[in-house]
Amino acid sequence: MEGPTLMPSVKSACFVIIHITIWIIVPQLCHSPVQATFGTTPNIKHIVIGRCFTYTTLVQPGLRYDCEEIWMQFEKAVVQQSSCNVTEEHYFEMFNMMPQIWPCDSFLFWSKTRMLMHRYAAVFSHFWTLEDTLVGYLFNDLIWCGQEEDSGYFDFNYCPAWSTCRTHPVYSLWKQASQNFAEMACGNITVLLNGSIVNAFNRKSMFGSVELDSLNPQRVNYVNIKVVTNLEGPHMFRQRVEIKQVVWIIQIDSCSQGSIIELIQILWTRGFRWTCTESDLTLVILQCIQDLNQPRCQMLANSLLQQKDLTST
Repeated sequence: MEGPTLMPSVKSACFVIIHITIWIIVPQLCHSPVQATFGTTPNIKHIVIGRCFTYTTLVQPGLRYDCEEIWMQFEKAVVQQSSCNVTEEHYFEMFNMMPQIWPCDSFLFWSKTRMLMHRYAAVFSHFWTLEDTLVGYLFNDLIWCGQEEDSGYFDFNYCPAWSTCRTHPVYSLWKQASQNFAEMACGNITVLLNGSIVNAFNRKSMFGSVELDSLNPQRVNYVNIKVVTNLEGPHMFRQRVEIKQVVWIIQIDSCSQGSIIELIQILWTRGFRWTCTESDLTLVILQCIQDLNQPRCQMLANSLLQQKDLTST
């Protein structure tokens, strides 16, 4: 899905380009990895119903949902259709059985920052992500599809990849769940984006194609964009632009350049107010916890120690 046209003065990307001449042909190295295909997750019924009881008794105690009926509506939506013919409408009955209201100023959106997003949400417990909702909790990391030749059963041997069709049963559920989550967003919301990859903001991602368009500027006060970069520095990849020449490209996306500019332009056009930062201290600390040996982490530790010494004297 293409985004709106940017003004001529706005650059859509910023690259540092280094030309290296060689005498062999090097193939392009930025292909997407081959996507493996698997069948429906084994024991999916027990997993979903078990997660539902856990959610309503431990995660969000006090909520009243009919877990067995939710499963029946989910099963009905999937197994009575071919594996590439399940739309968002097929899940409407299931979603109608699990309404939720989330508090304002707590919505956290993300794209290509999944692991860091979960750690960030754990630190700030008031944040709600899609995975914290009932539907997100039930179906996170599961795979499912019906059988082409035998309607009424899940296919536990093979399910097509998401890219195979736009009415994939997994994609359609997450698309509807993402739309519902974004439509409910209110107050100040936060978006975590990976500034160390090509297109930190991707108009074709779930956030860019579904959630962003479903946000209501009348309900949302501010969209707080947080751009996160890898500790080791910008992502670098290479590609062949012509025979005998390889171009090394260092991708740099930030609040002032790259694809984030496109996101800001969309927000501005739709009437949203926004903020953008690429130096959130909490996010850097969470990254450093995973890899303390990075020079950036050592510099941060020294800086914090110096501040502590100054305040203690």
